[in-house]
Amino acid sequence: MKACDLLSMGWTIPCVIATALAPLWLDAGLMRLASEVLLAICLAQMWNLLAGYGGLMSLGHQLFIGVGAYLLFYLGEKTGLSPYMLLPLSAVGGALSACLIAPALFRLREAYFAIGIWVMAEVVALLVSKSQALGGNAGITLDMSALEDIERFGQISFWLAAALGIASIAGLQLLMRSRLGLAMTAVRDNEVAARSVGIDVQRVRLVAFIISGSLSALAGAVYFMGGLFLTPTAAFDVNWVVMMLFATLIGGIGTIGGPVLGVLVWFALRELLATSLGISGGWTLIAMGAVAVLVSLWAPRGLLGLRPLSTLRKAIS
Repeated sequence: MKACDLLSMGWTIPCVIATALAPLWLDAGLMRLASEVLLAICLAQMWNLLAGYGGLMSLGHQLFIGVGAYLLFYLGEKTGLSPYMLLPLSAVGGALSACLIAPALFRLREAYFAIGIWVMAEVVALLVSKSQALGGNAGITLDMSALEDIERFGQISFWLAAALGIASIAGLQLLMRSRLGLAMTAVRDNEVAARSVGIDVQRVRLVAFIISGSLSALAGAVYFMGGLFLTPTAAFDVNWVVMMLFATLIGGIGTIGGPVLGVLVWFALRELLATSLGISGGWTLIAMGAVAVLVSLWAPRGLLGLRPLSTLRKAIS
């Protein structure tokens, strides 16, 4: 099996072993940070799947994050079941959401699609904030009564985040080697040419949209499960998409290693700005935007497109 981009399938086993042993030497704070990074990698990969391979730029992926998280919290409160058992339903909820909104959104193209899904995300966020059953603006707390071992909750949350991070990379590698992956690439590169050779463009984009929505919802559910509390402003925050877009474009859109590199740059800058320079809030976004502009001018194809990294990628592929 030929390797692809920065990572090959041979890295999967060492990564699994490292994450399995990580709770032995990471404290609770570092595990939470590592979980954020791993879930961000999953989210960036799913945004990259849609934009980098499906040719659909999304500004509303927070819709799926919020749907997945609220399904987990709401069902946990109503059924009393363990949140671990309900996580698959969050993924199903994300997939169903994608199926429901796809017929309307797929009539739109380029910037209209991006704005359309963003508007839908805002509408859902407004409805959730008005729903007393979902806690309204005050938010909702995760029901922990079904958990028998509360002390291991942090470790299990980390392992779930690691599983999603690793699976998103390995799964995208496998997908891109399949016929469906090749069809996605063809649609992205030239939609008219793809149609001329018999590719069902709408079907290809729908599959990419469903996969992206499903795993984004699952990642959102795992993220907020670790925090135990959920509000509409946090779940449907547009900054989720800012992070995905920044990571993918900075690292290299349409590559598998690009979003990974971009996420590492995002968190490194975030920690540097917060701890060393004391910059937070809106100033952080301004600084991130400045970095994104500079990188776009210096490396239009992303950091992974620079000659040293491009040579390394070819050497291990």
